[in-house]
Amino acid sequence: MDKPVLQIVVASTRPGRSGRAVADWFHGKAVADGRFEVELVDLAEVGLPFLDEPNHPRLKQYVNAHTKEWSATVERGDAYVFVTPEYNHSFNAVLKNALDYLHHEWQYKAAGFVSYGGISGGTRAVNGLRQVVSMLKMVPVVEAVNIAFFPQFLDESGTLRPNDVMDAAGGAMLAELAKLTGALRPMRLPEA
Repeated sequence: MDKPVLQIVVASTRPGRSGRAVADWFHGKAVADGRFEVELVDLAEVGLPFLDEPNHPRLKQYVNAHTKEWSATVERGDAYVFVTPEYNHSFNAVLKNALDYLHHEWQYKAAGFVSYGGISGGTRAVNGLRQVVSMLKMVPVVEAVNIAFFPQFLDESGTLRPNDVMDAAGGAMLAELAKLTGALRPMRLPEA
């Protein structure tokens, strides 16, 4: 059986962002873990406009090329890790928009979170995300990586240098994602 595909979704699109450095660290960790085929999906590169489909996502009657491409990208994934900043006690609009574009493509897939911010480490953003992904019939894992005061972990070149707590949390999250992905896969098979 092929390895499941883990997509690491970089939520921040802000110029000067740190989200890509956080995602690059986790990408390397997930590749080294070996349980998944790992893809990095950067919403800054995806470049979705605000939702502009005339039909409800549940109908899966997409008319725009960017939506069809986004659908194909998400369809490939078996599990996701959303790398998110915290903006004003929540996650950013770009990530919400990307989630709202689709419906069926997200269902019965595991979701994990790597968040970063100030004192809360992005936990308030993750609390909001858990509600949204649950409504899309995704299954969020409890384990997460929350990086408080994240600039202290960036070196002179902007590379994230994790501490032992972050590494352990990332490993625990990957283990749970692997378990859930295997358990959820049969739920996505067409009914006979």
